[in-house]
Amino acid sequence: MKEQFVESWRINNRVNLMLLDGIPEEALKATLSKRGGGTPLKQFAHIQNVRFWRLESIDPQLVIGQTKFSLKELPDQEEIRYKLIESSDAIGKILEKGYEEEGVVKGFRRGVFVLQSYLIAHESHHRGNIMLTLKQCGYKLPKSLTYGIWDWNKI
Repeated sequence: MKEQFVESWRINNRVNLMLLDGIPEEALKATLSKRGGGTPLKQFAHIQNVRFWRLESIDPQLVIGQTKFSLKELPDQEEIRYKLIESSDAIGKILEKGYEEEGVVKGFRRGVFVLQSYLIAHESHHRGNIMLTLKQCGYKLPKSLTYGIWDWNKI
């Protein structure tokens, strides 16, 4: 049961990576904002930053060597990819430990299941925003990607 629980988090991260990898480089800076906000790149950076802040509050040892991103000086696609993998692994450790400790997660009083639900819901929200931004800016993602991110039996 623990493996299924943690695997659902890993699948969520693989979905993020599928989407990130499926976006053409020029589309990563697409936005409808007149102030330059909401680009796919900024939203992926925000996902990483939220993970970092959660990790920092739950187990500061897990963020040693990790970084959060400045939304003014964004990294490239590969750096975001690397950081999402790194932070996903660290969150996986928290989920495993919380599961083993009967749901208790220091720094998140509602417990390990609510923590995982919160993180997946948050990241799903941003994936939807990213896809809507791309669509409204005229970037068409392949159906293999837009439908593929829902096939969790294969991801």
